[in-house]
Order: sequence, then structure tokens, then C-alpha cells
Amino acid sequence: MQFSAREDIQAPIEAVFDMMADFERFERMAMRRGVDVRRTVEVPKPQVGACWTAVFSVRGKPRHVSIELSDYERPGVMRFVSVSKGMSGLTTIELLPLSPRHTRLSIEMSLAARTLPARLLLQSLKLGKSRFRRLFQLRLNEFAREMEERYFHGN
Repeated sequence: MQFSAREDIQAPIEAVFDMMADFERFERMAMRRGVDVRRTVEVPKPQVGACWTAVFSVRGKPRHVSIELSDYERPGVMRFVSVSKGMSGLTTIELLPLSPRHTRLSIEMSLAARTLPARLLLQSLKLGKSRFRRLFQLRLNEFAREMEERYFHGN
């Protein structure tokens, strides 16, 4: 299953990349939403090889995911590989400068099932794909507006 979303942000590409590479902020955001996130490989600064584990509930069952930063090319690309029991995923974040003060943020996610239970879960997710896409785009829009606010007001 693949889906993607993009959003234009009124901020320079370097500033947007720095905000996207603020992994500690993302960890705190996930924890506020009930996700147990832990770094498994500490790196002094964002770089390839950074790893996390996350535990969250999907349909009442705890899901354990390992996430690794597999590609980090400043200021344009970050890729994360995720692996869980029976499923794997790839998330690609790309930034494109539209002008010196505008950046296009594109996020593409793909999930692949490796076991029958994971295939059934993925199939049920596909049934709600259009709703999920709308929700994902809405959240990305909110996140882009938050990044603009942080850029203009230094939060």
C-alpha cells in the first residue's frame, strides 16, 4: 500500500529541513499521543544509522516497530525504513525549493506485508484508504502551518 501527500511551506528549505530533522520534537509529539518511543542507537546529530523503537496500539493490539534513518541528504531527502512483525515500510521525505522563501514538502509512505495476518491488516487499511489519505493530508497541512509559525516566530 502506498500513499503520499505534499504541502507548500512559506519558509526556506534549510529552515524546513532543520525542523524536519528535530527528532527530539517528533519523539515528544509521539509520546503525547500515547506512543512509547525510544532511541536504540544514539547519534550525536541527525545522521544515517539513527534508530528508534516504537510501541503503539492498532485496533486494540500493541504493535512494535523498529525505525532506522537510512538516508539523510541535506537539505533535500530523508528516508526511514520501518520493520514490524510481518510488515515493513519506507517513508521518504523530500524537500524542494520553490523560491528562496518557499519549500514544497512531499511525504511518501509505502507498507508491505510479509505474513498472512499482516496482509489481512493491510487489506483492512486499504478499505479505508481514501479516509486515511484525507486525514493524512489534513495533518500534513496542520504541520506545515505549525512550521511556518515556528519559522516566523522562532518557537
